[in-house]
Amino acid sequence: MIREAVAKLSISANLILRKDILLALKRAYIKEPNRRAREILCAIINNAHLARKEGLAICQDTGLVSVFVQLGQGARIAGSLNEAINKGVESGYRRGYLRNSIVRDPLLRGRPGYQPAVIHIEMIKGNRVILTVMPKGFGCENKTQLKMFNPTATMEEIKSFIVATVKEAGPDACPPYIIGVGLGGTADYSLLLAKKALIRDINKPNTVRQINALEKELLKEINRLNIGPMGLGGQSTALAVNIQSYPTHIAGLPVAVSISCHALRSATETL
Repeated sequence: MIREAVAKLSISANLILRKDILLALKRAYIKEPNRRAREILCAIINNAHLARKEGLAICQDTGLVSVFVQLGQGARIAGSLNEAINKGVESGYRRGYLRNSIVRDPLLRGRPGYQPAVIHIEMIKGNRVILTVMPKGFGCENKTQLKMFNPTATMEEIKSFIVATVKEAGPDACPPYIIGVGLGGTADYSLLLAKKALIRDINKPNTVRQINALEKELLKEINRLNIGPMGLGGQSTALAVNIQSYPTHIAGLPVAVSISCHALRSATETL
């Protein structure tokens, strides 16, 4: 059951652009005053429609798959969960004719394959299993940044780091972007928070008032960079900024930024 669910999610995530992202692209197209930027946004929207219609990948870089598992305490799983997930990813990628991009050894490299995925497991109440498959290409993954701030850092310093990360990425990660930000925890956990922030529906406001206001401020500042769609100028450099936070140590303040291209791909199913 898990293997087949992951296989189907791997295909749908790569072929069908999320509704919230597609809606944001259409809104950006309507609001964008720059003619060339509007043409690029139109091409991106048409690409998403054609990918779904023809059963083709939204982007040729079908990424390295992250699988987020919310595992109910009462759920009973026979066999290896990790093995089922990895076999599901490979099955889905083969059936969907999706690119194999994973090298087994990061140094020796070698012939690429379809797995393993990066798997994150979180225990929840009940007996449900919630699976989220998130393929992320490395054009944008390579632009990830982490900074360990002192606890005395000002809000302006934190905002400047996030905006500077996007500015440094420039056109290289295929804007318009969705920016995931992780605040707090440890260095490694803030990076996970930043990636998990990308899963949240970008049309749903953050439930924490202060964080919601910060997301809006950052989005305005990022869109003033004039990078624009595919780096050709315009006010649509980013579609959204999503922030996720967690308690941290009194002596530090980790801040992580995970940039996604306009093809932010994820799909979720509850078993």
